[in-house]
Formats: sequence, C-alpha cells, structure tokens
Amino acid sequence: MNTIGAAPLCSRSGDRFVRRLPSYSKHKLPAVYSDRFNVIDGGLISYGPDRIDQFRRAAGYIDRILKGERAVDLPVQAPTKFALVVNLRAAKALGLDIPPTLLAQADEVIE
Repeated sequence: MNTIGAAPLCSRSGDRFVRRLPSYSKHKLPAVYSDRFNVIDGGLISYGPDRIDQFRRAAGYIDRILKGERAVDLPVQAPTKFALVVNLRAAKALGLDIPPTLLAQADEVIE
C-alpha cells in the first residue's frame, strides 16, 4: 500500500518512507524546495531552515524538560538558520545559468 504524506515529496511504501522527487526536471520546470535532500536527489534549488540546527536546538529543550522545567513554560522558537543549496547538474540539465552572485551566497553547491 502506498500513501502520500503531508509533503507530496515523501510517500510511505510498506514500512519504509521513500522520498519521491516530482518530475519537474522531466518536464524542464525549475523548482525551489524547502529541504536540501530534494536538491541532493536532483532538484534545482532549496532554501529553508537548517534541519540539523533545529535538532540541536530541540536537544536543548529536551535537556531543560528533563531537568524539571515544564514544556508549557518554554517559549516557541522559530528557525534562525536557513540554508541555500544549489544543484549545478540540475541547472545544466534544465539549460539554466545560475548567476555567480547566487552561487556566492549559497551555503552548498552541488556540482
């Protein structure tokens, strides 16, 4: 049984999750994603919160809760670190030239 989750880029097949990159590149449509893993899988660009940083910050909350603070008393935190990832292979396949100024600002460039 295959089910599509909240994010259409992931689906559940049996007891494992499978990432599925839509066929944007097949139809030569550039797309921007919110997660770097989509770019690693062949997407063009991603810009979104740094997930590793979010997990590190969550660990601090867990530590505070385990030390006795009530979770309801902790403030909600918004992401503070964002990452821009560019896939030059995908850009070449789409026939796009990525401006050098954008590449200079990227946190990660996949060649």
